[in-house]
Amino acid sequence: MSFQNKVKFPLWAYPETMTDVEIHYKNDNCKSQSEFIEKAVKFYVGYLDEEKSVDYISPMITETVKAQIKGTEQRLARLIFKVAVELGKLSHMTAAMNDVDEETLKSLHAMCVTEVRKINGIIDYEDAVEYQKE
Repeated sequence: MSFQNKVKFPLWAYPETMTDVEIHYKNDNCKSQSEFIEKAVKFYVGYLDEEKSVDYISPMITETVKAQIKGTEQRLARLIFKVAVELGKLSHMTAAMNDVDEETLKSLHAMCVTEVRKINGIIDYEDAVEYQKE
């Protein structure tokens, strides 16, 4: 924009504000105090406009994230259900094939709880086979 398109108007400001302008306008690479004030006004207007956008966009983002989480939660719940069914089938087959006394069952439960805590729930079949061969 050229200088001819600018509008002159009176500015009333506190002495401290004008001192801040005098100190900072050169540090901001402005040629004049007027340019510094104009940049400050544009910056503040941009801030206000952005604040309105955040008020509009933030709820939309929140709802989108909630929907994604709910969908993931439902998929995980279905997968956990399927895994539980398969585990139930394996447990019943194992119980039908083996005669395990109460004391061995309690010992096995305690060992498995300790092992799952130690491996952070990541079960490796090969490691279980190796353990049983020991």
